Amino acid sequence: MRHNIKATGFVMTPAIKEYVEKRVNHLDKFVNQNQKELPMCYVEIGKTTNHHKTGDLFRAEFTLYIGSKSLRVEAEKDDLYTSIDSVTEGMVEELKSFKDKKESLIRRGGAKIKALIKGFYGEK
Repeated sequence: MRHNIKATGFVMTPAIKEYVEKRVNHLDKFVNQNQKELPMCYVEIGKTTNHHKTGDLFRAEFTLYIGSKSLRVEAEKDDLYTSIDSVTEGMVEELKSFKDKKESLIRRGGAKIKALIKGFYGEK
């Protein structure tokens, strides 16, 4: 899977970049790689504001394009790594849901074809 990582509001260190890449690569096993064009994942992490009295808030956002479909998850937490983990878990759930919907659609189509063939031959 191809990916693009963007940091806003702070400087991205190599450790943070490596952590994000590790989490994005974790999503590879949930994505079908046998498509014409590889899925593209845009990752944006950043500090939302600088004026909170209790500390900084970090925001993470994953946008995944699979063919013509786009899946998007975002989270805002007190810790950068926690927000990245939260977004990764959310994207895994989105990918599982997307896969289940696709399989369900195929099964419903097959059931309709089977009913049509049975009706054509007069079977019950």
